[in-house]
Amino acid sequence: MARAIITGSFDPVTSGHENLIRRASPLFEEVTVVILANTEKKSGLFDPTDRLTMVQTCIDAAGLGNVKAMLYGGLTSDAAHMLGADYIVRGARNASDFDYEYNLSLIMKRFDPAFETIILPTDPSLSMISSTYVRDLLKYGCELGDAVPEACREMMRELYGK
Repeated sequence: MARAIITGSFDPVTSGHENLIRRASPLFEEVTVVILANTEKKSGLFDPTDRLTMVQTCIDAAGLGNVKAMLYGGLTSDAAHMLGADYIVRGARNASDFDYEYNLSLIMKRFDPAFETIILPTDPSLSMISSTYVRDLLKYGCELGDAVPEACREMMRELYGK
């Protein structure tokens, strides 16, 4: 069975993340979105459990039955082993992202030569969207528009207001 993981902080989840998850879903029998977070300390804009809720909401709204989400506080390679995944799916918005992801893939090979990293280029219409951009939109009270998945827009605004 072909299993993959998609890792990231998802702080917060963006439309680019959602697009990557949707595109990876038909490529594998199982996909797990692994939200990497140190659950022992507060870091980032959103609490890790809130990030998990937002990602799961997007997965459910998209009807992706072969995709699940989880929090994990350790190494990506350990998560992949635990889940029986041989593939790590990453997105790249531009050449800088690709270089970064390529270097990460080489590091993963050192942990386990069986790991394969698949880097999917971002849909051009989403290439300028990042979690940093979304955090700025929230910070300055701007409309989130298509920068975040529709399924979690309101939840994101409510959680940010905490």
